[in-house]
Amino acid sequence: MSGTKKPPRHEFPDSDPEDTSEELTKEVCLESDLQDGQMLEVEVGHHSVLLTRSEGKYSAIGNQCTHYGAPLSKGVISGHRVRCPWHGSCFNVHTGDLEEYPGMDCLPCHKVTVQNSKVYVSVNKKILGKEKRIKQMGSAVPGVTHTILLLGGGAASLSCAEILRQENFGGRIIMVSRDELLPYDKTRLSKVMNVESDSIVLRRMEFFHQYDIEVWLRKEALSVDTDKKTVTFDDGSVQHYDQLLISTGCRAKGLDVPGMKLDNVKMLETPEDARQIHAASTGSNVVLVGTSFVGMEVASYLIDKASSVTVIGSSELPYQNTFGPEIGKFTMKILSEQNVRFHMNDIVTEVKGVNGKVKEVVLKSGKVVPAEVLIVGIGIIPNSEFLQNSKIQMNRKNFVTVDKYMCTNVPGVFCGGDLAIFPLAMAKNQLVHIGHWQMAQAHGRIAALNMLGKTTELNTIPFYWTVLLGKTIRYAGYGEGYTEIVMKGTFEDKKFLAFYIKDDEVIAAASLDFDPAVSAVAERLVDGKVITKKEAQSDDLSWLQLS
Repeated sequence: MSGTKKPPRHEFPDSDPEDTSEELTKEVCLESDLQDGQMLEVEVGHHSVLLTRSEGKYSAIGNQCTHYGAPLSKGVISGHRVRCPWHGSCFNVHTGDLEEYPGMDCLPCHKVTVQNSKVYVSVNKKILGKEKRIKQMGSAVPGVTHTILLLGGGAASLSCAEILRQENFGGRIIMVSRDELLPYDKTRLSKVMNVESDSIVLRRMEFFHQYDIEVWLRKEALSVDTDKKTVTFDDGSVQHYDQLLISTGCRAKGLDVPGMKLDNVKMLETPEDARQIHAASTGSNVVLVGTSFVGMEVASYLIDKASSVTVIGSSELPYQNTFGPEIGKFTMKILSEQNVRFHMNDIVTEVKGVNGKVKEVVLKSGKVVPAEVLIVGIGIIPNSEFLQNSKIQMNRKNFVTVDKYMCTNVPGVFCGGDLAIFPLAMAKNQLVHIGHWQMAQAHGRIAALNMLGKTTELNTIPFYWTVLLGKTIRYAGYGEGYTEIVMKGTFEDKKFLAFYIKDDEVIAAASLDFDPAVSAVAERLVDGKVITKKEAQSDDLSWLQLS
C-alpha cells in the first residue's frame, strides 16, 4: 500500500491523559485502514511519519530515508523492515534502526496507541523536524589496550569503526587514510563535480572525537608484518595492532600511450579532481575514454558545460557487460541527442599536445579527435602493493581474498571494500569483486561484528544507481552470466524495468522511473526467495509494490 491515501486527521483531545506537554499527538487513521504488511504516510505536526502494521503490531518511524531523504512510504515493506525506493537502504519498522546501507543513520521512532478502533501517533516535540538519529555508541574505556587498526579512509573503514562503537568495543580504534579529507561520499563526485569537499564529508571531526575514533590523515601504509602485528607507514612510524581491517581501495588506471603526462589529462579520484575537471572542461572540447558508470555520468554532467563531449569506448556499447545491450543503446541514444559524440570499438593510441597541453587524441581507427581536456576512466588498480611481502593472500590481479566473514587467510586480519574478492551469498557463494559503495559499507559492518566474536555472515544484495541527464537508473542483484532479459515498459517513454535471467531465475533487475521495483527485487533476493522467469514475464506485477 503506497502513501497516497490520506486518512482524516483530528487533533487528539486536549483532556486526554496521554497528551503530555512534551508530545504532539494526532489521530492518523482508523484501525481498519491498515492491514498487516501495509504502510501509510501520515502527518503529525507537519512532520512526515511512516505508519506500519507488521506482525499485528503498529509502529511509527520517520518517513524520510536518512541517506538522501526519499519517502519510505513509496518503498517496499517486507516483514519487519522497509526498504528505500531510491538507493536500497533498509530500516526496522519497529525500532527505526538501520539494517542495510547506503544510509548511515537510524530513523526517529514514535509512539503509537490504539483506542476505540482509532490509531494515534505521538511525536516528542524535541525531535520534531529531526529526520535522523545516530545509534547509541560507546567510547574508549580507560585501561583497554586492544587496538583495531583500519587502513583506508573510505566506506568500509567508516562503517567498521561505527559498528565497533555501537557494539560497545572499548579499545582503541585508529583509522588511517592517505587522503587529506575525512571519509566522504564518493558517489557524488561524478554527479556534482563542482562539489565543495565540506558538503560531502560523511562525519565531522567532532563525531570522531566524541566516540574516540582516531583519524590519521595524509598517511600511507608501506608494509604489514602479520607475525609481529605491525604496520609501517610512509612517515617512518610503526603501529602495533591486535586486529586489522585493510580497505585501501583502488585507484584509477591510466592509459598506457604516449602523451599521458600532458596537462589537462585527468582522472577522477578525489573532490579536488572533480573540481579541476569541472573548471578545465567548462567551454572546452572534452574527450572521455571509457564507458563505465562514472564515464557516462561525467559525460552527462558536462553536456551543458563543455563546448563538445566525445566518448571513446573499446566495446560496442556503454556498460554492455553489466546492463546489457538494450540499456547501453538507450544510454547512447539519450546522450547522442544531447550532442555527445561516440567512437565505439575504438581505442586511444596517442595523445598529442601543444605547449605541454592536450590538443588532440589519435585513435586506432585513424580518427583524430580535438581535445583540450582528456578524462580517463578505463578501470582500476588495487592499492595492495604494500601487501606484496606479507602473508596475506591475494589473487593474480592483486585483490585480497576473504571468506563470508571478511577474514583473510591470516587470523585477525580482515579486508573489505573495493580491494576484496568475497563470496556472494545470492550467487551461491561465488567469489566476486563488486566495487559498490553500499557493498563496502556492508563489508565494514560484517568485519566489525566478526572482530568482536559475533559470528555474522555477509548476506547483502548489491544495489547501485547511476544518474544520466537527471534520471536515475537503479540496479540490484548480480547479473553476471545472465542469458536473457525480460523487459517491462518502454525505452521511448524513458520508463522501463529489466529482469536479468539465468537458469530460469531472476538474478538482477535494473529500472528507470519504475520505483520501487528494484527495491522489491532486492527484498526477495535477500530473503533467498526465487523469482522465476515466468513471474518476471507475467503481467501481474503486484509483488513489486508499485505505487
